[in-house]
Amino acid sequence: MKYGLLTYDENKRFFNVGDNIQSLAAKQYLPKVDVFLNREKLGEYQGDRVQLIMNGWFTHNIHHWVPSEDIDPVFVSFHMNNTAAPAMLSDKGIAYLKKHQPIGCRDQFTADTLKSKGIDAYFTGCLTLTLDSYKVDDSERGEDIYIVDPLYSYPRSEKIFYNTKATVKNVLNGTAFQLGKKQKHLKNFISEELLNTATFVNQEPPSNTYTDKEKFEMAESLLHKYARAKMVITSRIHCALPCLAMGTPVIFINGFDSFVDSCRFDGILELFNRIDINSETGAYEANFPLEGKVTKDTVIKNLEKHHDLANALKEKVKSKLS
Repeated sequence: MKYGLLTYDENKRFFNVGDNIQSLAAKQYLPKVDVFLNREKLGEYQGDRVQLIMNGWFTHNIHHWVPSEDIDPVFVSFHMNNTAAPAMLSDKGIAYLKKHQPIGCRDQFTADTLKSKGIDAYFTGCLTLTLDSYKVDDSERGEDIYIVDPLYSYPRSEKIFYNTKATVKNVLNGTAFQLGKKQKHLKNFISEELLNTATFVNQEPPSNTYTDKEKFEMAESLLHKYARAKMVITSRIHCALPCLAMGTPVIFINGFDSFVDSCRFDGILELFNRIDINSETGAYEANFPLEGKVTKDTVIKNLEKHHDLANALKEKVKSKLS
């Protein structure tokens, strides 16, 4: 049997390193990687039969679903977004998933959506919860605090002023005048000192800049940094979930207000120390004891609710790989 690993299409402006982190979570279970398979082109694969862990978001190329018959899929941590479900759950798509059921789903929304179509599906959580292979001894933990893409769904200059057309559009619809909102809302619950001294990380670098090899190296480098951090504050689930796995204290900042986002968090948000933000007013509420603002001296302990999910995922993947 040959083994495959997912790679990903870039959009016109950026790519998400979190995708590569998800592939690293799958890679740790493979005896070898024989072929890299683009998530958006799985239907095009022709060749020797290849086993592929199907974790993550499926799919942006909704009209190219289903995968090739030469791919032997291992369905764990599978996410089908509400935007993709109507096209992916055609008669052909339903028959494909039923052929490979039960389907392990990253979030409860996906599991419920598949069940509504008569597909045997269950909630697994995300495979990045098993990235404890990157964990280090606490003696190696330093004083670095990382703030990783906080409130990234808010307006930001690199997206508003991407080109002339985007600039005009965002000026006319008023989005360009909301650029200060993110910093204003962050200051409500993070001290100014910490905002000035923490290391900010962008997990969405520009497209057409890095090779797949460099993207995986970037993902590895981030995991090693997070593993040694004093604390991580983020709105990226593929930063927060690995932090849980590695034992790094993490606070998840939830300022999302669209169903596209909330559906993919269903069953996951409960795992985090979390600060929920009203994206209109900036009002916030923490689900953990927080006196005043988060500072460099804030001490938090992860909820440790993820272990059962992680252990079950490990067993499931190991049992499925031939």
